Amino acid sequence: MAAITEAAIRELASIRGRNAPITTCYLDVDGRRLVRQKDLEHEVEVILKGAKAQADGQPSVGQDLRRIERYVRDDLDRSRVRGVVVFACTADDLWRVVELPVPVRTRVVVNHAPAVGQLESLLQEHESIGVLMADRQRARMFVFELGELVERSELFEELPRETDVRGLRDRGGDHPEALTAHTRQHLRNAAQAAFAVWSQHPFTHLAIAAPDDLAGQLEADLHPYLRERLAGRLAVPVTADDAQVLAAAQQVESQIERRKEAELVDRLRAAVAGGRRGVAGLGDAVEALGDHRVDTLLVSEGFSAPGWRCERCGRLATMGRTCKHCDGEMVEIADLVEDAIEEALSQSCQVEICVGNADLDVMGRAGALLRY
Repeated sequence: MAAITEAAIRELASIRGRNAPITTCYLDVDGRRLVRQKDLEHEVEVILKGAKAQADGQPSVGQDLRRIERYVRDDLDRSRVRGVVVFACTADDLWRVVELPVPVRTRVVVNHAPAVGQLESLLQEHESIGVLMADRQRARMFVFELGELVERSELFEELPRETDVRGLRDRGGDHPEALTAHTRQHLRNAAQAAFAVWSQHPFTHLAIAAPDDLAGQLEADLHPYLRERLAGRLAVPVTADDAQVLAAAQQVESQIERRKEAELVDRLRAAVAGGRRGVAGLGDAVEALGDHRVDTLLVSEGFSAPGWRCERCGRLATMGRTCKHCDGEMVEIADLVEDAIEEALSQSCQVEICVGNADLDVMGRAGALLRY
């Protein structure tokens, strides 16, 4: 399954329908919800029937929808897929399918550009994370991407006979120096193994799972690149199964993302209050996007609002019908938020989809940190 990257999302966001609108279709195909294939096909049929109204008689869009229906019926393999995103424009020979190991929210969007907002949110919520687990003899390394295990390695270094628990008992004494020396070397080897995995499968964050008396030394032995990525400790034993490790890692991942969002919203609130380099509300945010002043666009997850786009200069606005910048005619768009996200990505702005942040909601569920 090909990984979706930030670069790939930005490339998609830059595409524009030249000869016809672009159809974007998000499908939740999770077999745990839709067990039978015919249940999935029926749901897709209903969703696409509703989307035909958005086609407004465009033959290219009609062909897109039929091709999506055929893909689900004939080509989709759900054995490892829980979410699918299709970008299609028959008139421009565009057909891209992104298969994901995590579910998405089912929706169809017909617009002048691909609707990548949900994909961007998904990527933010599931940044790649490594998990290094160790005790005195064993070390395990995992890498998860989009909730899927993509790499796993194990290291076992048995304690020498004279320093293991049985050996110490047989000798009638305690030899902490020998035990400590072996443990320290084992932790160094575990840290080196983690760096080797990172070199082959780079990850954004690293979590540690080790007994309290070993965790500090294990962290100290990490390569500086990995210490920079430390995100917390997991309360799971080194013998935990893959599902337990993933669940613990996802909790850390969620905490990281919520902290990052909170910090950005705090910056936005301070910038707005100071009257410099920050605007709150969707209207002011899209106005700043039109002026190419946005550094980071912040949007509350699930926020959607209708709006307008100028056919002459392309600017977005919360109100139409005449563009106040060029006097061009504006067209209504179903989701101004989605268009704002796509515009921000095409301008190489940062986009942050904030989950459950009450402070951003109070500011209008959208805002922007500005370059100037």
